[in-house]
Amino acid sequence: MSTRLQAGFTLIELMIVVAIAGILAAVAIPQYSDYTMRAKVSNVLAAAAPLKTAVALCVQENGGEAAACSTPTDSAPSSIPAFTPTREVASAKVTTGNIELTLASDLGTDIGGKTVTMEMKSGSSSLTWFNRTTVTNPAALAAITKNNIPERSASL
Repeated sequence: MSTRLQAGFTLIELMIVVAIAGILAAVAIPQYSDYTMRAKVSNVLAAAAPLKTAVALCVQENGGEAAACSTPTDSAPSSIPAFTPTREVASAKVTTGNIELTLASDLGTDIGGKTVTMEMKSGSSSLTWFNRTTVTNPAALAAITKNNIPERSASL
């Protein structure tokens, strides 16, 4: 009687490995998609940082008034610098201290070409920003608005 050595894997073992790989992919792909979307939003918010600094300085130099803090035009010079487009942000403008970013059109579904508005909220000794957006992608929307300070409701 001769003994036969088994070499390789059986069909059921291979099917189990493929099933496990499929389950892992089903979990990993959406998570990676959310991760890349949050990374893009992070770059968008970082692109606005120089404008936020310039607006804060402008407001301070104007005694807490943001009326003079707008994107410069030929007829109205300003201390706000001109914005240089980035990979994620096509354009930006500042109007009375509020920053409006127009996102690049090729960023992805529900985010490309949309706007992010950073509304300035001046306090007695601090300056905060309230982010609003037309973005509808849930991961991007959450990343844009996650650091918003809740607005206080008026008491009766």
